[in-house]
Amino acid sequence: MKRRDFMTFVGLGWIASCLPVALAACSLDSKNSSGSGKKWHVVGEAEGLKNAGMLLVKDSPVGPVLVVAGGAGQNPVAVNPTCPHAECTVTWTVESKKFSCPCHGSEFAIDGKVLKEPAKEGLKTYDVKIEDNSVLVM
Repeated sequence: MKRRDFMTFVGLGWIASCLPVALAACSLDSKNSSGSGKKWHVVGEAEGLKNAGMLLVKDSPVGPVLVVAGGAGQNPVAVNPTCPHAECTVTWTVESKKFSCPCHGSEFAIDGKVLKEPAKEGLKTYDVKIEDNSVLVM
């Protein structure tokens, strides 16, 4: 066997052995539209969100989630309702459009950013969408 034929044979064998791994790494999960490894998780029903104006789920697949219905023409917002300062569950106030911690008085904007200390970090936010009658977060 000539050296060139041998190198071609070895090269083709290497490509053939790596191909399944490369294809598996590039394939997307059917529920994963972003390709980042994150998945959408159902946390409740859209009808319940619409009726109550908010949806609190303490044991969702992504952890605690508080979904707040958006106003007319606005998308809903989803945050982790655990205050990063005192680890209490924040509440949503419709009138002032902010999250408040009952333990130490920290306040957070609808996007999770700190408005009033003692909290130094904002609330973790999630992507949220409504599909059919389900509220999904990622």
